[in-house]
Amino acid sequence: MKSFPGLDFGTTNSTLALGTPVPAGASPVPPRLLALEGEAPTIPSALFFNLEDGITRFGRAAVADYVDGADGRFMRALKSILGTSLMKEKTLVGRERVSFEVLIGRFLTHLRETLERDTDAPANSVVMGRPVRFVDESDAADRDAENQLASAAREAGFRHIEFQYEPVAAALFHETRVSAEELALVVDIGGGTSDFALVRVSPERARAPDRREDILAFSGVHVGGTDFDRLLNIARMQPEFGLGSETSDGKRRLPVWYFNDMATWHRINFLYSPKVLADIRGLKREAAEPGKLDRFEHLLLNRSGHRLAGAVEAAKIRLTDEEATTIRFAEPGLTVEAPASRLEFEAATRELVSRIEGAIDAVLAGAGVGADAVDAVILTGGGAQVPAVSRAATARFPHARVAPADAFGAVGMGLGLDAARRFN
Repeated sequence: MKSFPGLDFGTTNSTLALGTPVPAGASPVPPRLLALEGEAPTIPSALFFNLEDGITRFGRAAVADYVDGADGRFMRALKSILGTSLMKEKTLVGRERVSFEVLIGRFLTHLRETLERDTDAPANSVVMGRPVRFVDESDAADRDAENQLASAAREAGFRHIEFQYEPVAAALFHETRVSAEELALVVDIGGGTSDFALVRVSPERARAPDRREDILAFSGVHVGGTDFDRLLNIARMQPEFGLGSETSDGKRRLPVWYFNDMATWHRINFLYSPKVLADIRGLKREAAEPGKLDRFEHLLLNRSGHRLAGAVEAAKIRLTDEEATTIRFAEPGLTVEAPASRLEFEAATRELVSRIEGAIDAVLAGAGVGADAVDAVILTGGGAQVPAVSRAATARFPHARVAPADAFGAVGMGLGLDAARRFN
């Protein structure tokens, strides 16, 4: 039977789901998530250009090559660059300067080839997820981001590309599990963005070909899991590398942008340049704590920034279940440890949570309903597992049930359902 793909290209992880068309008026058939790497239905949105063997690796294989110290270029969180000025730049991969649109296209090509091997058929059409807002402050940049993603998908070989808002897709998948009508609030906290939608769902509505009237409101902010990583990194690890240090004469602090960029997933690669290395060596000569800048220099010389970010991310995940942990970065030549508590983490990220709360308020206001009208809150995305985020998303809805959702697959499966409806 013919099936249609929905592709959730995420900042941190990606999924592909196949939706199956059904006769008009029939209930949707649950989509199938493809195994994208071994048996795993998710693949980290990462590439590694291995300069030792000339092979480009994707997902967990890319992360493994990088962590093992192979000579090459590691790329992750490319979705965060869409709509920004960085999309107009090129980055050095070996001896080749490559645009970020081409890099995203190469990752999407890998997914399309996986899809075609699974279905043994050409993959020409796809419904892709998109956040409600790629870029908060500019409608023009937001449109550019969607156009850039569509162009990268065409670069990958897709010919018919349509988009669906990611929280709407999650609501469509949730709908396959309900037995009566309800008003559902989707809270989708991804790696780079947070998206929200208020949608009426029911078994009867699921059979309708056009669902626009059932989407009461949606909203989004450019806050995601990588932002929580960044602020934890800045608060607990970057001071060990020089952030907040003074010059030896006590007259000024060291520039902060080097450390902020080292804590930001999609900006780390831009630090690996002769100029930045020279800058750090110059700062070291006048720093009150030059040993800390020795550590920063190690990160530059060994291209270790993403390994440090990974250690911070792992600690953030542990703080979901633990009140305190230790962030530990260790590799030949350098070991750095710093304690981190959930209390400190929540203090460092309070502004992010406040922005998420504001976006939820905007959805309710846009729909013209009160919190007591919401029947179900659907939490999806890895960032929704952060305790402060889940509290913020559910506390104002004491009468709503918190609906179980696949944190990493709900959006992709909803896109697969949408693809079956659109392309049938």
